[in-house]
Amino acid sequence: MSSLDASKWLADYGDTLYRYAFARVRSETIAEDLVQETLLAGLQNLERFNQQAAVSTWLVAILKNKLLDHWRKVGHEHTFSIDSLWDEDLMHYQFDQNGHWQVELIDWGTPESNFDQHEFWEIFTQCQSRLPKHMAELLSLRMDGVSTEECCEILALKNANQLWVTLSRARMKLRQCLDTHWFTQAT
Repeated sequence: MSSLDASKWLADYGDTLYRYAFARVRSETIAEDLVQETLLAGLQNLERFNQQAAVSTWLVAILKNKLLDHWRKVGHEHTFSIDSLWDEDLMHYQFDQNGHWQVELIDWGTPESNFDQHEFWEIFTQCQSRLPKHMAELLSLRMDGVSTEECCEILALKNANQLWVTLSRARMKLRQCLDTHWFTQAT
């Protein structure tokens, strides 16, 4: 069977698309809906597929656009204040009163070596799911290569500074979780 046989897409690519969507939206229902929308859009636009990439790559690209549409809709439905993002526990984890690192950071060595390990990505996804929803959404958008300006628009952030502060805090929370649940285990 050809990879262009759309009747096989759900069986061949459904799990991959679902995991990708679920890691970003953290909702089974929304992830399932996004996968269905992706497969439908792929079927409707099959004649435009030029076969320069694998079908799975093309479907993931469609899914990324569906995710952007979802975040735009959600971003316009709610806003958040930078003041609501302050996390005392995170500040105590990071810095002392003089702004110096308070704790010894774990040496991650070459973190790229972990990227090929399925177990790493399971822990990463679990850590990302523990982030506040707006932080996880922002981190996912940036990981998908969405520009600063578009992130601000999608998430209804007032300015780029708000984005960078939020992203910095999200990365620190993610690092704290990975330190605890992966890198201390791997050493």
